[in-house]
Amino acid sequence: MTQEVSSQRRRGHGTQPWPLRDYAFLGDGERGALVSPRGELVWMCAPRWDSDAVFSRLIGGAGRYALLPDDDWQVSGGFYESGTLIRVSRWVTADAVLLTRDALALPATPERLVVLRQISVERGPSSGAGVRMYLDPRPGFGKAAMGAWRRSQEGPGSVGGQGAVWETFGGGLRMRWSGAPEARPGADGALYGGFVLGEGERRDLVLEIATERASAGAGLEPHGLWKETERRWRQSVPDCSDLLAPRDARQAYAVLTGLTSGAGGMAAAATTSLPEHAGEGRNYDYRYAWLRDQSYAGIAVAAHGPHPLLDGAVDFVTARVLADGDSLRPAYTVTGERVPDEHSLGLSGYPGGSDRVGNKAGGQFQLDTFGEVLQLYAAAAPHGHLDNPDVRRAVDVAVAAVERNWQQPEAGLWELEKRWWTHSRLSVVAGLRALAAQLPEREARRHQRLAATVLEGTRARCLRGDGVWARAADDPNMDAGVLLPLARGCLPEEDPTAARTVAAVQAELAEDGYVYRFRHDHRPLAAAEGAFLLCGFMMSLAVDRLGDRPAAFRWFERNRGAYGPPTLYAEEFDVEQRQLRGNLPQGFVHALLLENAVRLAEE
Repeated sequence: MTQEVSSQRRRGHGTQPWPLRDYAFLGDGERGALVSPRGELVWMCAPRWDSDAVFSRLIGGAGRYALLPDDDWQVSGGFYESGTLIRVSRWVTADAVLLTRDALALPATPERLVVLRQISVERGPSSGAGVRMYLDPRPGFGKAAMGAWRRSQEGPGSVGGQGAVWETFGGGLRMRWSGAPEARPGADGALYGGFVLGEGERRDLVLEIATERASAGAGLEPHGLWKETERRWRQSVPDCSDLLAPRDARQAYAVLTGLTSGAGGMAAAATTSLPEHAGEGRNYDYRYAWLRDQSYAGIAVAAHGPHPLLDGAVDFVTARVLADGDSLRPAYTVTGERVPDEHSLGLSGYPGGSDRVGNKAGGQFQLDTFGEVLQLYAAAAPHGHLDNPDVRRAVDVAVAAVERNWQQPEAGLWELEKRWWTHSRLSVVAGLRALAAQLPEREARRHQRLAATVLEGTRARCLRGDGVWARAADDPNMDAGVLLPLARGCLPEEDPTAARTVAAVQAELAEDGYVYRFRHDHRPLAAAEGAFLLCGFMMSLAVDRLGDRPAAFRWFERNRGAYGPPTLYAEEFDVEQRQLRGNLPQGFVHALLLENAVRLAEE
């Protein structure tokens, strides 16, 4: 191989997509970013979760931001600093070892974000190690152009006195980038550059993106930004040494924290349109707050102890219930607004996926949402939340809505056609029973009577002759979703249908320690979609409630291992290929992992 060819190979600028399992996530509660193994930010919406993306290479758009060794002959690995979303990558090249450190700065504000990137040389040649960087923001999912970059010398920059600041405007945003005085605009409008670091040296780059209406932010001095971000993470994520799998449980807290806005809403995931299964068409926008998912997170946290994530979940859900009553929707923006209708962006999408934004679930009625909300209130009661008059009013509103609507067909847990779904009604029963246990006897009677009425009606229509709970009143097949209300105590302990249903789900929807939602058709389970990690963790909770703790550990450990190198969970797991499927990171999977880690650590 000639030296020229070798040099070309080592200096390539490949931007091909990676398997989903390889992407790391940065989040600050108001928005999130995905970072590829090549050190490229390929996905980030700004300024909020559901805003247009400024980096959208992940789904075939334009825009990326890279910081990496100037040598493609390399291997990389990485980890999160414990209990944070500060991502550390370690690059080993032919003659050097470099570290990069990436984070979204805290505290976050809705109109302004700051991307912190730091690179240092752990070991390198006497001539130094080369570093490559480029910044190419493209608002509007790549369709809006930025203005010309202007360079100034305002304020301190990164270590080493790199005080130059690049600035530009476009797409309703203004951007400032410090720490890159060597950068130069290219013909495509992006900034490109490189520099050399000696062993033990480091360089900080700080990117600020703000709306044009936002007030001037703080300076771009990196040392203070890093210190405050580290402090905020230490303050936000509790020690989990008392839990099963404490490192993973702590990281689940960090992910849930990084998905939760200061307005209270928790984004279901950071991304849109990533495929559940190539070519199946199930590619959705999850950058919104599902009340069900947020209730799962609140219930998990409540099981561990009081925490701001629980307070935020209760407050956000309460505001939605009081505002909408019977018209409660399963999904809202993280600020509580209507979810926009689904439409296409005209991009190619991630391979096997699409380019949809908006979500039709924002206009659906899903009865189980009321059940999850009531379960959240019951879980929050020992932490004093029922003392709040607004919460008590929301409880009454939710219970009245169940009384009026529990017999109506609805879209259900999996957001399908309107039917009489079993899971929805059992979830309502679980919520009513759990809440009754937290109330004085006189107040509890209404909830107990309604729970008994709903259970009796559901038993008459949805219980098969063999004592197994069917998927729906008109569908005798299995649905793994029923595992969760069974685990949450919707049935009396002596009721044999719980054990029969759990066994039937294991026989019909489980393979190799993983659980699928339901059968789409006559194909093998794995041919239609990946195993649903949420359901795997539901199974762990369900068998534990039945008294089989060893089986609960097995289900927990099997599904806990279904992540890629960054230890993030997507919605689904391709068992055959050991790949993640669906949007990333999926909040409700991290929530159920956390709840299992709490429950299985109990005596």
